[in-house]
Amino acid sequence: MLQSPQSLKSVLTSGDLRRVHHIALNVHDMQGSRHFYNHILGLHELTGDEVPATLVDLVAQGKVANFVTPDGTILDLFWEPDLPPPDPNPERAFTRAYHLAFDIAPELFEQAVEVLRQNQIQIAHGPVTRPTGRGVYFYDPDGFMIEIRCDPQ
Repeated sequence: MLQSPQSLKSVLTSGDLRRVHHIALNVHDMQGSRHFYNHILGLHELTGDEVPATLVDLVAQGKVANFVTPDGTILDLFWEPDLPPPDPNPERAFTRAYHLAFDIAPELFEQAVEVLRQNQIQIAHGPVTRPTGRGVYFYDPDGFMIEIRCDPQ
């Protein structure tokens, strides 16, 4: 049962966001990145039935690779062939991260979207509904994309 907008909180509180669900990185060299995360860092690459249904085609085309960390956080690599190379000085700030996704209970998803709207947070995409759940994408004050997502009910 959905709450009316008047009865919803205007902020999310500690504990509403349950965990980091996934981190998405843009990569120029997909094969090199897959090797790094799998063989160097030892992360498990999702294959076959482990790949989320919404990403099967992109994985088959070599455009996406998915890994899981020991704590269950998903690392998504998105192939961007036109991505400029990183600065040769690794101390110089830059990012390849695409977005940071937080998980929320399905019953709190609409409330989270309303919190964004009430606080005039620019929504970039969504809310969207996929077989893997619902998500809404928005920007933090520095322009970094954040996602709040939930599993299907």
